[in-house]
Amino acid sequence: MKHAYVFPGQGSQFPGMGQEHYKKSVFAKKLYEQANEIAGFRISDIMFSGTESDLKQTRVTQPAVFLHSVIAFKSIDNIKPEMVAGHSLGEFSALVANGVLSFEDAMQLVIIRAAAMQKACELTPSTMAAVLMLDDQVVEKICNEVQTETGEVVVPANYNCPGQLVISGSIKAVEIACERMKAAGAKRAMLLPVGGAFHSPLMAPAREELKTTIEKTTFYTPTCPVYQNVAAKAIVDKDEIKKNLIEQLTGAVRWTQSIQTMIADGASTFTEVGPGKVLQGLILKINKTMQVNGVD
Repeated sequence: MKHAYVFPGQGSQFPGMGQEHYKKSVFAKKLYEQANEIAGFRISDIMFSGTESDLKQTRVTQPAVFLHSVIAFKSIDNIKPEMVAGHSLGEFSALVANGVLSFEDAMQLVIIRAAAMQKACELTPSTMAAVLMLDDQVVEKICNEVQTETGEVVVPANYNCPGQLVISGSIKAVEIACERMKAAGAKRAMLLPVGGAFHSPLMAPAREELKTTIEKTTFYTPTCPVYQNVAAKAIVDKDEIKKNLIEQLTGAVRWTQSIQTMIADGASTFTEVGPGKVLQGLILKINKTMQVNGVD
């Protein structure tokens, strides 16, 4: 049976994150200082001393979570992952863990991604909503109907676990979809406190901006398969990995499907590497027989 390593995305940040690594490890301190230089501001200061509000800014959150996750991964002795995956932003951490991207290149991409997503959010008033306890097929059907009727965007964005799906799109379309999902039997369909429609076609401007940089970045052959969000299957071809990473900004995070495929491919233990325990909880909801643990 195989040991999989998974990496969290935006939303797992907390004030003071990463400070212990910085204090205890010379290597961690070096990476933090490298990250500060690449970012062009002292992201470490915001992570260690900033407020919850400071950390919620997309331009800060994404590099902060990425940095914490990579340092936590590099702190594990004699680690040889057999498979990796990351939730949304976490895919960049996973690609450092399996050798596809260097730390420096991935940090640069995350900085650009965060800024591009922030800009895309400002172009169109948009949002996301969590839909609980409704079949995926019903959610997909309602999104399609609302899009057809209104001409506005609303799509499934995050397949987190059975009974928990996040939708994304224009404020109007998401609000209409939420009302219909509640009428269809959803336990809850609630707007999330986010500034934009991540993983939807409304992120197209950000995808194009990120694509330009990704295509200039060196991708290496992975040391183990990565189960990418848009594909939900094992990928080892570096060109395919690059293509999927570009598509991820406007494509859905197929987390449920990715974990199910990893289990089918032999995963029995999952270690979440980075801040929080969100992914451990989702994995147990997908398959309660799995062994899960965390390294932060």
